[in-house]
Amino acid sequence: MKNSYLYVRVNTEEQKRKGFFLIEQEDRLLKFCDLNQIKVKGIFIEDFSCENFNKPEWIKLIKTTRKQTQTSS
Repeated sequence: MKNSYLYVRVNTEEQKRKGFFLIEQEDRLLKFCDLNQIKVKGIFIEDFSCENFNKPEWIKLIKTTRKQTQTSS
């Protein structure tokens, strides 16, 4: 079985206020993983909108995957 981390985020402040986009996106990703026998090891949800990758959850995701890579080597 493959493993994966999910990263869910909004693009605009309007999407953040409505909140539905995050829920729908996470649901679709979880269904995809279930159908393709992919184990979800973590979900990172970002409601912080900016124009670069200096996002708190993105940074956590990168650190987590790097740590996983180092421990499995």
